[in-house]
Amino acid sequence: MTSKPRKSKSPSSKQQTQTAKNSSARATAIDILLGRQAANTPVDGFFNKLTTQLSPRDRGFAKTLVYGVLRQKQYLDFIIEQFSKHPLKKMKPRTLVTLEIGVYQLLFLDRIPPSAAVHATIDTLKDAGQPRWLQGFANGILRNVTRKKDFLPTPEQAQTKGHPILNHPGWMIDRWQRQFGKKKSEDICRLNNTEPLLTLRVNTRVMPRGELVTAFTQQNIEAVNCTHSNLGIHLPSYTGMVTDLPGFAQGAFQVQDESAQLATVLLGSLHDKNRILDGCAGLGGKTSHLAQLVADHGEIIAVEPDQRRANLLLENLTRLQLNQQTTIVQSSLEAFAATRPQGFDAILLDVPCSGTGVIRRHPDIRWNRCPSDIAELQKNQIQLLTIGASLLNPGGILVYATCSMEPEEDEENIARFLAATPNYSIVDARTLLPATAHCFVDAQGLFKPLPTPTNDGFFAAALLYAPAL
Repeated sequence: MTSKPRKSKSPSSKQQTQTAKNSSARATAIDILLGRQAANTPVDGFFNKLTTQLSPRDRGFAKTLVYGVLRQKQYLDFIIEQFSKHPLKKMKPRTLVTLEIGVYQLLFLDRIPPSAAVHATIDTLKDAGQPRWLQGFANGILRNVTRKKDFLPTPEQAQTKGHPILNHPGWMIDRWQRQFGKKKSEDICRLNNTEPLLTLRVNTRVMPRGELVTAFTQQNIEAVNCTHSNLGIHLPSYTGMVTDLPGFAQGAFQVQDESAQLATVLLGSLHDKNRILDGCAGLGGKTSHLAQLVADHGEIIAVEPDQRRANLLLENLTRLQLNQQTTIVQSSLEAFAATRPQGFDAILLDVPCSGTGVIRRHPDIRWNRCPSDIAELQKNQIQLLTIGASLLNPGGILVYATCSMEPEEDEENIARFLAATPNYSIVDARTLLPATAHCFVDAQGLFKPLPTPTNDGFFAAALLYAPAL
């Protein structure tokens, strides 16, 4: 017995009146997916570049389409195969991506009339100069899907060769099954195919958590305190722009998953720390957390080699009113260390990684990665950890973190580092985290949450530097 696929709400609620505007959003979504596929690089770069001319509503719709197709690609291709006499492998990329966009709308978005979705999707082929016979071919498939969608297997029911369709590459599924077992790996895959929960970290330098929750509630925005982080708020049903939330302009919060919030806590109290290093700052989610927690006398150095990210880091810190004690250094960690800076009392290294713990937030990761990436990333991670450790003062704590679930990038790196650096030891994360988060800590004292509906997959190790006298 079959039932309709579970549907999610589309950000476009004007239905027929929005068809013309949504057509440009559809065309943009197709171009984004084609660009990502050809370059095999993160989708965000294409999205940011190609959506600049779209309205906020159309930008949101394009993101829904792009991320939806990336999360459900294998299932969408499975459905298309049921209705196409032409093998998918022989289709031109634009044809297949257009069909994926169309089928995703028909099976997952319930605010767009099927006829409007089909018509607007076929218009993208027409506007792209595709031949009429190809437009007719795609139109026929989408019309057939529309007629028979009530009888199609859901994503949970669909199988190929006796195996469930999990929308992840086979090598990744095989790896996780060896690590976590068949059921757990399937649960992780299915969770990755859903939209992530929006989680905020309250900037208590601006307002208390309770006050921000009240501000949300007064605007009928559901807000729930996080279970593990005393600074975290979940917004379970919010689908609007983050910039439209009350308190955003004032710097009252930063978007940050609860697992990432807990990683910063592993540095312990920062009130007695004079110098703190964020060695891989990125956009500054953890940098701003450090700046929020450090005492007025403390100084934070944030190292980020990329100019664009360094600029965004400064923007974030300025909005949060946390830039006064933070110095941004646009440099690699290696080059920064070569300047022989004064030592640090605490160091955070959120190193570049495979990102397999945050696939739900970045669905293109599953398609961009290949098995050989992990070994290459591991080499860089060990190098960063070694460099970072050389900058820590005696008695200081270094937190090594990734958003990966792969042992090579996580506990194996820690084991290799400790074997080569005997003056360092693991600090049991349970001594630093709230009791509710102890369930995320393994027997070695390492912080290793797997993805849950409220948390990303993550890894962190707190390392104490205690050289022999």
